[in-house]
Amino acid sequence: MEITVQYFEGCPNVRLVTERLAAAGVDPAVVRFVEVVSQPDAEAIGFRGSPTVLVDDEDRFAAASAPAGFACRVYRTDSGFEGAPSVEQLQAVLAP
Repeated sequence: MEITVQYFEGCPNVRLVTERLAAAGVDPAVVRFVEVVSQPDAEAIGFRGSPTVLVDDEDRFAAASAPAGFACRVYRTDSGFEGAPSVEQLQAVLAP
């Protein structure tokens, strides 16, 4: 299983998603980080905001209709909207 975090420089939620991935049982050393640097790059790769978590190159949190864009991303969690998926949500998409 490959886990990639797409982000833009200065994103305040990269640290949060990294901490939650670790809490979900993911070794931080295996997470690949990919910086997105512009709107054209975001559109080219289907980036739906920072941070985006890809599991085996699939964004399992995005609706099919979600637009690509160079922006901050929010996730709907049991606690409301947050800047990263909850530990439980990450565990669910990482489960075999």
